[in-house]
Amino acid sequence: MERTIGNPISWLAKSLGLTGSHVSASVDHLGSDKVGEMPRVLQLDVTDLGAALRAGWQDFAACRSDAMALVFLYPLIGVALVVLSLSMNLLPLVFPLVLGFALIGPVAAVGLYEMSARREAGFTPRWMDAFAVLRSPAFLSILMLGLYLAALCILWLTVAAAIYNRTLGPEAPASLSLFIQDIFTTAPGWAMLLIGGAAGAVFAFAALAVSLVSFPLLLDRHVGLPIAVATSLRVVRENLLVSLTWGAIVALALTLAAVPMFAGMIVAVPVLGHATWHLYRRAVA
Repeated sequence: MERTIGNPISWLAKSLGLTGSHVSASVDHLGSDKVGEMPRVLQLDVTDLGAALRAGWQDFAACRSDAMALVFLYPLIGVALVVLSLSMNLLPLVFPLVLGFALIGPVAAVGLYEMSARREAGFTPRWMDAFAVLRSPAFLSILMLGLYLAALCILWLTVAAAIYNRTLGPEAPASLSLFIQDIFTTAPGWAMLLIGGAAGAVFAFAALAVSLVSFPLLLDRHVGLPIAVATSLRVVRENLLVSLTWGAIVALALTLAAVPMFAGMIVAVPVLGHATWHLYRRAVA
């Protein structure tokens, strides 16, 4: 009979200890690829997006309490970021922070990919399965790709701040209502919207192209980081319209989830995470 976990903290410490034993395997996994050829990319259409979302919802429904427990901190983190921004007179960066969250979303959902994979294999997933990535040979590759997305997020926030300073800034807005009024009723406000929207789209596309299937591929197969990223780029290139549609769906879902003080992310993040796993299954043979 499988033993239960009496102390989650000690279990996590043990898992981290096991992770240490996989460091050499992770280093080997990072740059070398033990596959004979590049993974074959399949053609997608919009119906695949709907099927992936339905499968993601089914995964969420099957382990809803597990997934909700796993991502319960996400709304709290979002609220903390907004409060921090307000207290530091960084109100103009609140909306870029929402996009920044979307940029690092794929690495935050790695545990959900693992849960979907286990359910697909016929097992009953538990929230502890999300931490199996700590013992995966792909751990270092996932960490490196996560650092890339984090750097992209920081760069985006820097650019967003510069755009505000050149348009409505550099002074902080007097209040939220005046800030919104300036955005939609002044020429500098519209300039900030247009320039910021174009810049945000570039950063979002860079994150999408690199991470669309790379994280699930790293977990699923013994491929190194270069092949995982190259495969993701090929998926986006050969299915550009579908990939952009998926990016728009993710952006819209996270934006709507952020409206009620980020509480909607309790549902949006796990559903999108599970759906990404199923989209990967449809995109890579």
